[in-house]
Amino acid sequence: MTLPKPLLALLALMASAVVHAQAITLPDGTQVEDYEVGSGAEARTGRTVTVHYTGWLWLQPEEERGRNFDSSRGGEPLTFTLGAGDVIEGWDAGIIGMKEGGIRTLIIPPQAGYGAKGKGPVPPDSWMLFEVELIKVR
Repeated sequence: MTLPKPLLALLALMASAVVHAQAITLPDGTQVEDYEVGSGAEARTGRTVTVHYTGWLWLQPEEERGRNFDSSRGGEPLTFTLGAGDVIEGWDAGIIGMKEGGIRTLIIPPQAGYGAKGKGPVPPDSWMLFEVELIKVR
């Protein structure tokens, strides 16, 4: 599937904003920036969170760059326990501190994602860009 050039330009703009604006780089290399700060309960390690998300390949060879590889939109949101290893390291680290109702961009390097092996539609050594909306914290 080839993405239209306007969508690729939008993704490039989003990533540029994350890298150059108010992005925070975590110890694992994941970059986070809040697009919208929520006002509800805060996500902390050990809490169960429910999120909607969309993921794109990032910093790949041109033919793969910007390809959407997963999304919960149009389906059920994902529920997991933060810090339990249920999701990739970049998610466990990158969602901490979000508040319910918030939307955050995560740029996840290979070492905090699927690494040298890749997984499913994500090739080995892939950077990924996610938009994550925090729906619920329990």
